[in-house]
Formats: sequence, structure tokens, C-alpha cells
Amino acid sequence: MKSLVLFDSVYGNTEKVARAIGAVLAQSGDVEVLPVTTLSAEQLNGLDLLVVGSPTQAFGPIQGTKDFLKNLAGKPLKGLKVAAFDTRMDVKVVKSPVLTIFAGIFGYAAEKVSRGLKSSGGVEVIAPAGFFVTDKEGPLTDGELERAAA
Repeated sequence: MKSLVLFDSVYGNTEKVARAIGAVLAQSGDVEVLPVTTLSAEQLNGLDLLVVGSPTQAFGPIQGTKDFLKNLAGKPLKGLKVAAFDTRMDVKVVKSPVLTIFAGIFGYAAEKVSRGLKSSGGVEVIAPAGFFVTDKEGPLTDGELERAAA
């Protein structure tokens, strides 16, 4: 199986999750883990699985991921297995009623990334996942890297 794990990261947390996912996928075949901003179109050729992750900021993915999704014109992922994840703060821990309401209305990056991948022809193989950070800059909450690997 040939897999590609793309990530966008500001503080390094999303990259850590991407690398944990990549390490597990490497047990089943070839895998590359790359920043989404360095991807060339040719790197999508011959893939069996594409995983894309972004931090959640303003209830969506950050600009590099948005640009990647926007540049997927047509159906270049037709039939390709895809998955999406994000890093986010846990609204239950933050205990902000306003943030909880907004998150409920606008969602998180993983869902938006997943929609973009599917609209480009990808076939979702697992529901979008969110991994928690303890603060805006992290670190990841205890156990999140293990959960990503699982």
C-alpha cells in the first residue's frame, strides 16, 4: 500500500500527529509524511491512501490546507481512499459557552478537509478525527499521539 500523509502545522502539534499516523502506515507499505505546502501534483499519482491534517483556527483549516484543497480542480482523487484529521482545543476543557456554541455551528478543520477531499473524488475510509491540544500552541493532550497511532 502506498500512502501519503500531508499536514499543515503552526506549532508542530499537527505534524506530530501526522508522523504518528505515518509511522503506523509504514508498517503496511510505503508512506511519505510531508507538509501540504510542499506537495507537487505528481506525488498524488499511484496512491492508495491520502491522509490530510490541519490545525483548527477560526473553526477551519489554515491557509496552506485551504490552498491545497482549492487546487484540487476536477476529480483528481477519484476513487482514492482519503482521511482527514485536525488538532483543536477541547471546548469541554476551555469551558467557554460562546466557543462551545460556535464550534457546534461552524465545526472544526477535519470536517472541512474531509468535504474537500470527497468533493475531489476521494472515498472517505474513516470519519474525520480531532486531536486535542492543551492550549493554542499545545502541547498535545496526554494520550493523543497514541490515539493517532491507533
